[in-house]
Amino acid sequence: MQEQKDQHLLDAYSKTVVGVVQDVGDAVVAINVQGATGPAGAGGGDSAGSGFILSPDGFVLTNAHVVGDAASVSLSLTDGRALRAAVRGRDVATDLALLQADAGGLPFTSLGDSNELQVGQLVVAIGNPLGFQSTVSAGVVSALGRSLRAKDGTMIEGIIQTDVALNPGNSGGPLVDSSSRVVGINTAIIAGAQNLSFSVPAATANWVVAEILEHGRVRRSYLGFSVHSRPVSRAFQRDAGFERSQVVQAIQVQYDSPAARAGVEPGDLLLDIDGKAVGSVDEIHRALPRPGVTVSLRLFRPAPGGAGGKTIRLQLTTEERPNAPSVSAQNNATLARR
Repeated sequence: MQEQKDQHLLDAYSKTVVGVVQDVGDAVVAINVQGATGPAGAGGGDSAGSGFILSPDGFVLTNAHVVGDAASVSLSLTDGRALRAAVRGRDVATDLALLQADAGGLPFTSLGDSNELQVGQLVVAIGNPLGFQSTVSAGVVSALGRSLRAKDGTMIEGIIQTDVALNPGNSGGPLVDSSSRVVGINTAIIAGAQNLSFSVPAATANWVVAEILEHGRVRRSYLGFSVHSRPVSRAFQRDAGFERSQVVQAIQVQYDSPAARAGVEPGDLLLDIDGKAVGSVDEIHRALPRPGVTVSLRLFRPAPGGAGGKTIRLQLTTEERPNAPSVSAQNNATLARR
């Protein structure tokens, strides 16, 4: 009796995975970048990674690190077709890139709601690990809300951790739930570890795609001051109503920046943004809204001479970060968020 029940469960699991592959598989593409050395190993070829078609008119989503600085790439479809695709935009801070193929009437899938995911939920990955096209692996969501550092130093939030087997070449492929909805974009593994895989959530991808389509780039707000973090005493936490053990202090305020116009001064301690406590640059990144939004900054301004001080509130209207040389995430003169 138990054996029959176990067989029934296995059949249900198998049917679910097979259904996902049938629904989504043809929308998954192999991405080849001219001049790329490709992943090493059997069947590696020159495949740089994976992606998936978002619309019948050829929009494709993948990882920024898959396409690199290329202006265009080659796509290989499951039906044997090879297409060229232009890189419409890339966002290194979330490791996502949007491509557009020179064809229509293509098989496609769509982004689901990653906010509905639950730990333990079945998920399926489809991609081209080590050049083996249309490889399927399945597992469960191991954790939600992880953070992953992007190559530009920005922290990607809300990362999905799974135990799905991923290998080089899976990057950019879809992570799909049992209802055949893409809930993540497979992005990273930890070298030498087993069953530790990470995916950018579909919620982030939806925002990035919309920004690229509307503006040609992902817009980010900035405050306009360089900072460092310093520890605070329990007495300061109590008196300022501040729960973090570290506080961010303004070192230099950029001329004519949003912070300068709001009245931020060097030496000010930033406590919260619109009621969200911030104790690090990464927390500032998460708290800042899109450009053009007015937020309330709560700061502690030390008294001259360093004895005492007062808590103040300033209104700051966010602006898009101007183009500037990249700086470290630990001392960012133009603090920005995704």
